[in-house]
This record gives sequence, structure tokens and C-alpha cells, in this order.
Amino acid sequence: MVLLCLILSVLSTVDNYTKRAGEALFFMEIFLVIFFGAEYSIRLWSAGCRSKYLGFFGRLKFARKPISLIDLCVVVASTVVICVGSEGKVFATSAIRGIRFLQILRMLHVDRQGGSWRLLGSVVFIHRQELITTLYIGFLGLIFSSYFVYLAEKDAVGPDGRPTFTSYADALWFGVVTLTTIGYGDVVPQTWVGRIVASCFAIFAISFFALPAGILGSGFALKVQQKQRQKHFNRQIPAAATLIQCLWRCYAADKNNKSQATW
Repeated sequence: MVLLCLILSVLSTVDNYTKRAGEALFFMEIFLVIFFGAEYSIRLWSAGCRSKYLGFFGRLKFARKPISLIDLCVVVASTVVICVGSEGKVFATSAIRGIRFLQILRMLHVDRQGGSWRLLGSVVFIHRQELITTLYIGFLGLIFSSYFVYLAEKDAVGPDGRPTFTSYADALWFGVVTLTTIGYGDVVPQTWVGRIVASCFAIFAISFFALPAGILGSGFALKVQQKQRQKHFNRQIPAAATLIQCLWRCYAADKNNKSQATW
């Protein structure tokens, strides 16, 4: 439902689908507001079962948690959109459009416990030294390569008769675009020296800046394998404990055993 509502929200910004998507979205909003509002109320009420959230101030502490604040913002934003909208036209003003896209926070309900974020954080923390080293060397390469391009292109003019690189900031922008292998094409070297430097810079970016992706990918794979091994080990603990307990009871119940043993 959350994903479908997000898709309808996107379609409602397209002129050809604004009316039909808006009408379907209006009724879906009503259902989701009731559902998430009831869920938030039940969570707030049941939080008192834990000792640290007991009483009024305990529930207030629970309501101040980040995920609880996000839930409250989503419910309030959805309620405002429904109340302001009329005749199925949810987008009454441009302000309401901004409020509507606060509802993208609903996607956080897919991973409410934050397991994905904790996994990402642990991988980044474990490989922080490699990532910092890679980013540092890449940043130095960006600074120096952009400067060399600026030196080669500062006096060159484009087809329109105006300088292409009027400042070092233009060269830095070109460096970032080249470094990320996007290549918008709004700024292009005009001299052969600048093109050679840009080509070397592009090859450096492709070969070097693939390292963080490889580091994170291998880190994710190792972390997932570690979690799977831990789950497998946790499943074996009850069986092993039951086996040990049964063997001990057999030993304690043996009539030939003269030592005292408890169950």
C-alpha cells in the first residue's frame, strides 16, 4: 500500500494522470491516515508495557524517538492534505504539494527496525580507514587535475567565441562531472592539451573511484555471511541445550550412580 501510494503520488504530478491518480490517491490517503493513525496510537499506548516508557513522561519519551516523530509527521501531513483537498483534488496549492512529499517518509515503514541502516553503518565503520584513504587520494586527484585543465584551457575560446573555462570553479565543475563519469557536455576542453589531461583524468576516475564500491560490496557480503552464520549458530543452541539436558537426566536417573545429582 505504501509503495502504491508513492507511485500514485508520482503519477499525480504528471499532467496526463493528475485527475485519475488524484482521485484514487484521495481515497487511499483516507485509508492510510486511519491505518497509520491507529497504529501510532496503539504503539504509544502499548509503549507503557516497558518500564522505561511507563507513565505519561515515559510515553512522552517514546513519542520523542526519531521513528515516532516521523510517524507523527506523516500522519499530520496526510491529514492536512486530505482536509485542504476538495472534490478529490488533493493538490490545492503548491504548499500542499510540498506537504504531500513529506509522505515519502512512509517508505521508512518498510524497514521500521532500521536493520538496513545499521548494516550499512557497521560496514562503513569497519572499512572506514580504506574509504577515507580512497576519498582522500581521489580528492587530491580532483584538485590537481582540475587545475591542470584550467591552466590548459584558460585562454581557449569555444565555438561561440567565449572562453570555456573562465575560472578555476568551472574547471572544478568539469572535474566533478568527469570524475563521476556523468559527462553533461556543458563544458568541453577545446585544446589538445586540455583533452589529454581530461582523458587521463577520466581513466583515473574510472579505475580509482571504483574502489569504494568494491570495498562496500565486499564488506556487505562478509557482513551478510557473518549474520547467516550467527543465525545458524543461534538455531543450534536450543537443540544442543536440550541434548545436554537429556543426557544429564539419564545420568542422574541411573540406579548404579551413587553420586547425588539434581534435575
